[in-house]
Amino acid sequence: MSLFSMFKGDKGEQMTAHKAFAIALMYTMAADGEMDPEEVGHLLAVIGGERGSGGSIGVGANNQALLNSAMKYARTHSHEQFLAEATPVLTTAQRLCILMNLVDSALSDGEAEPEERAFFDKVQSAFGISDEDFRPYFQVIMMKNDRGVFVDQNHPMNQPGFSVALPGQAA
Repeated sequence: MSLFSMFKGDKGEQMTAHKAFAIALMYTMAADGEMDPEEVGHLLAVIGGERGSGGSIGVGANNQALLNSAMKYARTHSHEQFLAEATPVLTTAQRLCILMNLVDSALSDGEAEPEERAFFDKVQSAFGISDEDFRPYFQVIMMKNDRGVFVDQNHPMNQPGFSVALPGQAA
């Protein structure tokens, strides 16, 4: 074993739900080969930002270690390794939360790139969440990001009776 072997892997850092959340966002942001400012902004919004000296905003001190660990993990592990390690530690609510944030991150720059969609599909499949089960959450996120509802009175979502049926809610 060489001395450099000690730098491989996470060395004792266990996968947690919060770490899985941050890693999944990292993979989504990097999927198309570039990290857009909107994606970084989304990451800061969900991880937690903090104003630094000189007015710059960065990751809050409480979450800097989480972000560093997530970046290190994403650089050294494949999507498949991540999903195999993360999926068993996540509840259904945590899986849904991650999926909703992945969609929101992918759409933050205006369009979900094919690579982002492919990663999302991989995660959704590994998490065991069907399209049918995720559809209402997806519709809500699409509505959240569709500013057309403000400028087009004939927009389908502006029509009388429009609603999104969430799981457990009567149709």
